[in-house]
Amino acid sequence: MIPRFDATSFSVVTAEMQQAFNRDGVLVLDGLIPEAKCDELCSHMDDMMASFDVDEHASVFSSASQAHAQDEYFLSSGHTTRFFFEEEAFDEDGALTKPLEKALNKVGHAMHDIDPEFDRFSRQPALAALARGLGLTDPKLAQSMYIFKQPEIGGEVLCHQDATYIRTNPNSCLGFWIALEDATEENGCLWGIPGGHLDGTNSGMPKSLFIREGVGTREEVLDETPYREKDCLPLPAPKGTVLAFGGLFPHMSRANRSAKSRHAYTLHIIDGATNYPDDNWLQRPEDMPFRGF
Repeated sequence: MIPRFDATSFSVVTAEMQQAFNRDGVLVLDGLIPEAKCDELCSHMDDMMASFDVDEHASVFSSASQAHAQDEYFLSSGHTTRFFFEEEAFDEDGALTKPLEKALNKVGHAMHDIDPEFDRFSRQPALAALARGLGLTDPKLAQSMYIFKQPEIGGEVLCHQDATYIRTNPNSCLGFWIALEDATEENGCLWGIPGGHLDGTNSGMPKSLFIREGVGTREEVLDETPYREKDCLPLPAPKGTVLAFGGLFPHMSRANRSAKSRHAYTLHIIDGATNYPDDNWLQRPEDMPFRGF
């Protein structure tokens, strides 16, 4: 069983929290973000969607097919804001079958640096304290995503490790997954393998690397051992809960076939004291380096 902590008055990572994080690879902090702040971010996203031109670019994000991985619209999104659709939002002729607000998979990947509302939300003192408390000496915010997990068509996310996609040497990737709405088993909450971050033949390395090559990407498999998915446990998250996990923590989510959405906001943070390889898929221009809290 993965322990949960009441974080409504969070200020520091306690010894008990650190012990749970080291053992399980994930820390569950209920109530860390006030519900009102969650509602404000959701409302702001409504405003952003209202100004998005669907005809600008209809890029699909899929954990299963990885079709987006060779898409310039995706590969150039590290320093801006891009909108990505669910696979099942289109019919066989390529026309949307849902209104925009029910068709998007996610928005990413630099809202935390270019949008004032996302900037304020991402740089809350509690999140800064959490990053430093979990061992980052010079935390830098590398990536942000607003994830919709739409009713009925919210796609499955296969078991993976975030350090596959956000790599540093040595590994320092830290993910904050923030429930903007209640996340339940019914509407596609996260699942994770407690202790799975300690598995594998390559200590301190993910099972595979997502490598950028020119205008495309490729995957390099380091460890062909399957994830222990039979040991996966659900991580339900009431609104305002933060799931903090290291880059080697294996996690996934099932498709959402319910009538309820499951909005979430994620941040990926790295340690500025480590090396960020130039073959990471997410790259930024020199005049827009990663910033801290």
